[in-house]
Amino acid sequence: MTENGVVCQRGKVLTTDTMNPNVKKVEYAVRGPIVQRAVQIENELKEGVKKPFSEVIRANIGDAHAMGQRPITFFRQVVALCSYSKLLEDDKFPEDAKNRARRILQACNGGSIGAYSASQGIECVRQDVARYIERRDGGITCNPDNIYLCTGASDGIVAILKLLVSGEGRTRTGVMIPIPQYPLYSAALADLGAVQVSYYLDEDRCWALDVSELRRALVAARQHCSPRALCVINPGNPTGQVQSRQCIEDVIRFAAEEHLFLMADEVYQDNVYAEDCQFHSFKKVLYEMGPEYSDIVELVSFHSTSKCYMGECGFRGGYMEVINMDPEVKAQLTKMVSVRLCPPVPGQALLDLVVNPPQRDEPSYSTFIEERAANLRDLATKAKLAQEAFNRIPGITCNPVQGAMYCFPRISLPERAVAEAREMGQAPDMFYCMKLLEDTGICLVPGSGFGQMDGTYHFRMTILPPTDKLKIVLDKVKEFHQSFTQHYS
Repeated sequence: MTENGVVCQRGKVLTTDTMNPNVKKVEYAVRGPIVQRAVQIENELKEGVKKPFSEVIRANIGDAHAMGQRPITFFRQVVALCSYSKLLEDDKFPEDAKNRARRILQACNGGSIGAYSASQGIECVRQDVARYIERRDGGITCNPDNIYLCTGASDGIVAILKLLVSGEGRTRTGVMIPIPQYPLYSAALADLGAVQVSYYLDEDRCWALDVSELRRALVAARQHCSPRALCVINPGNPTGQVQSRQCIEDVIRFAAEEHLFLMADEVYQDNVYAEDCQFHSFKKVLYEMGPEYSDIVELVSFHSTSKCYMGECGFRGGYMEVINMDPEVKAQLTKMVSVRLCPPVPGQALLDLVVNPPQRDEPSYSTFIEERAANLRDLATKAKLAQEAFNRIPGITCNPVQGAMYCFPRISLPERAVAEAREMGQAPDMFYCMKLLEDTGICLVPGSGFGQMDGTYHFRMTILPPTDKLKIVLDKVKEFHQSFTQHYS
């Protein structure tokens, strides 16, 4: 107050000038300007605004259930039983679902998934994750104490990056990430003030990872920062490639030689469609390479309930396994995750079902196997459909979708379109995708949001829409690309 009682006018304490400058550097294309405009268009359609289409089709994000994929019955039954335990008295639920729910509830404080869990996660769930990893990797031992449950894989990835980042100037931590990459990595590194060290995947060889390119990027980065970590996404997002075992061995040798902390993002490990491809976990390959590597390479791998055949994005369940982490650093990691209290307990319950599904002698087994196979079979069919359709469009080329949930086609853009985009201050593929949205209602993400070689343009499209809707999307993209090319040629 002033002396005469008039309130003083003053500026805000928090402004874009006074806020954390790193936050302003964060970009996340998957939910960026294209998606914001898509929401506006959806509202305009509801208000009766006339458009040349009747709906917005969001093919921008790997949200399986939003695209119509059906949940796995057993998973939802157990989560329902855990959420409302009186249903345990209902004869409509199979006994194996009830038994699983009782086991999870007994491990929860107060017998409720509404209670906090241990910060590292419910102990029996971590034990089940460890047994799952052992089965997956052919019996290689997994210590439950090395398992940290997370709010999706993203939470774990950011936690590890926080541990890694230190230094100033030329000693500032550099983190090697693939280009194209999932924008979580670039966004988290910007937020943490770390240095992004880009290594390029080889589009001409189906987005292969080449150690010579890793070495080029590393040597260049050491001139201005301290590279300490190497991130690998397998199967790839947005590129859909599946790494060979030989490639993984080469990457592990490189990490060992160059003293790099290895981060393996393996959230799409069940999403492998190409007949000549197979998922190999980094941990399995590491241990099969012998003590020369398995005793020294620091590795953390990530998995999630959000992808694969489950698609349970909203539950935010996931885990990470740390290997060869310094015990004192591990103690700091445990301290850090305790600050968030715990991951969502319903997500932990769902994760337990993913790693410990119905067994052959249980009543829910046959339905579970059928639903799992159907979801993966449907995704494989749509991966092939999309790839083949794009390669029939003049001016668009698409590598085989070996795995994951996306196509990342390369598009040829006329020089006039590129020039107009530059005049508007937009990346050319952003310009293209925005016009596609306005003309057709199809929401895709421009390749510039993931990173790409200079002079090349792409977009990412999920293969998740139902087959009939996916065909509509592909037809509309074909018509649009032809008209766009004609208009700007």
